[in-house]
Amino acid sequence: MKKLYIYLVFLVAAATLHAQPQGYYNGTENLTGNALKAKLHGIIKNDDHVGYSGLWNAYYQTDKRPGTNYVWDIYSDVPDGTPPYQFVLGNDQCGSYNGEGDCYNREHLWPQSWTNNDGTEKTDLHHVYPTDGWVNNKRDNYAFGEVRNASWTSRNGSKLGPNAVSGFNGTVFEPIDEYKGDIARAMMYVSVRYYQEDGSWANSDMTTKSTIKDWAMTMLLRWHEEDPVDAKEINRNNAVYNIQRNRNPFVDYPEFANKIWDPHWSVDENQYAVLANVYPNPATSIVNIKGENLEAVYMYNAVGQLVLTVTVQDEYIPAIDVSGFTSGLYFMNIVNGNGNSVLKKIVVQ
Repeated sequence: MKKLYIYLVFLVAAATLHAQPQGYYNGTENLTGNALKAKLHGIIKNDDHVGYSGLWNAYYQTDKRPGTNYVWDIYSDVPDGTPPYQFVLGNDQCGSYNGEGDCYNREHLWPQSWTNNDGTEKTDLHHVYPTDGWVNNKRDNYAFGEVRNASWTSRNGSKLGPNAVSGFNGTVFEPIDEYKGDIARAMMYVSVRYYQEDGSWANSDMTTKSTIKDWAMTMLLRWHEEDPVDAKEINRNNAVYNIQRNRNPFVDYPEFANKIWDPHWSVDENQYAVLANVYPNPATSIVNIKGENLEAVYMYNAVGQLVLTVTVQDEYIPAIDVSGFTSGLYFMNIVNGNGNSVLKKIVVQ
């Protein structure tokens, strides 16, 4: 089957960030389950971590808000709103803290205690984010989850409390919806990157060594789908690659997650399915599509009028410029090489 990979590339990043090298994922075609997990592990394991103190400098490349010197902190950000506070890179490093907004530190999304502090993932930028120190401390080493009744809520809406997800009812930390997909893909990355390198790792409420427990993986797959890859995540993945020389496969190819962990996914059932992601959504200028075996995109406005037709050019669908479109709701009918289609909604702002 012809494979088609279309990347979202923003002009501001194109001149400075190196994209995925050609052939990086060779050999993953038609693999599923543990076979795909093992293959991806072999691809991404040869990384080059910076030292622990080196993370501070790396954040200037990986987690700086575009056009500013502020940290892009997922624990304090308010997407489409005004954050309650912002940290200046370098100036506001922790240190000590007495409350939210005091300083930022290095948050291990996969806590070090889950690895028995063996150091294997201590400096892995793909999951070590700069976040508010106080919120990081509140998160502690709790599993991620969905809170039923919050015992504590941060100023951006992150929560701590008992889990509402079936399979575990203990205390969990819930990030805001806009970053659930980012966190899900970072957790999947750790599970694959350290696959079979976890001999000394501990277990947690969410994990058995490097394996994510079923209740948690079901939730993470849902987060992965509901909060798809966006420009921030793509740019961060590219920046980490420039420093660390390995990539997060689930940012590059979101379908890998279902191919490994979705028990209902099978080659026979999905060989004709239309696998396509459209982002950013909402969009203001450029829309790109990532998928497999795609042939054409037909874009309609809210009253059903065809406004754009885009076809494959040299096995790629070009970036779609929507900067001249009237703001509103549009529909994309995406057709693959087997004649099947899927309808995607997109908002143009």
